[in-house]
Amino acid sequence: MADKRHMCLRGLIILCALLTGISGVDDNQVFCSSGEDVRLSCNNALSGCTSTTWNYSNHSETVELIAEGIKTDTERHERLSLGSDCSLNIKKVTKEDCGLYTCRQYVNKQQQGTDAHVYLHVLHVSSSSSQSEIRSGGSVTLSCQLYYNYDLFTCDSSVGSEGLELIWVNQAGVNLQTDSRFQISFSSEQCLSSLTTTLLNEDHNREWRCQVKHRNQLKTSATYTVKYQTPTETKTPSPVTISKSPAAPTQPASVDSTLIPVSSSNSEKKSSQTTAAASTKQGS
Repeated sequence: MADKRHMCLRGLIILCALLTGISGVDDNQVFCSSGEDVRLSCNNALSGCTSTTWNYSNHSETVELIAEGIKTDTERHERLSLGSDCSLNIKKVTKEDCGLYTCRQYVNKQQQGTDAHVYLHVLHVSSSSSQSEIRSGGSVTLSCQLYYNYDLFTCDSSVGSEGLELIWVNQAGVNLQTDSRFQISFSSEQCLSSLTTTLLNEDHNREWRCQVKHRNQLKTSATYTVKYQTPTETKTPSPVTISKSPAAPTQPASVDSTLIPVSSSNSEKKSSQTTAAASTKQGS
């Protein structure tokens, strides 16, 4: 009986290991912030990269990016490059770049080995207010959203089982959740954390940062910097602009005005000499 239980337990352990492999725990998950450059590793690459193909998939399409070491995607062409180790490099990542990236090897049109998968998750921070509306005394809401492949992952499951967190911190790294000045809410359906606060004078040039933690490890962060003009700053440029604008024509105008009298005085002198000569002639 004990032997049977031992066999059952052993079989259960093997089954769990297989299921773990199927679920993609061994696959690479990469987190980055929008605007950053990212490198996606190809773990099954052959030497030379001429056999390497990279495909991109999201919930609606599959696109070939690299075929036998050559770029084929026209939309992302300028932002893509292949590393010497056959890794895929993406410049200035956008939230639309999130999804599943698959690296495959083909020799004589035959696939070699298994696929290497990389899941790219992109963090993006935005404001509900336009730049002109950002001012001291006004309210602002910042949104921090993690974009990922909804077909393969759900934020609910990642938060519950993998310890996924979106955390707002200040420049010193202090969690803003503990500050009553900030109202922070989280939607696990959209993987979205919102921060709302009323801006103060001292918030000008202040940074608030949204961090992504996965399994208690910091993966990436995105920063929002408060930018608005205070009343003193808006008045300062005015006189500078006004005083500079007439400066250009002033110099040439003064040159012309000095030349005109000189020219006219010479002509008057000439004219008086001519008149005197004429009168002398008449007298004689």
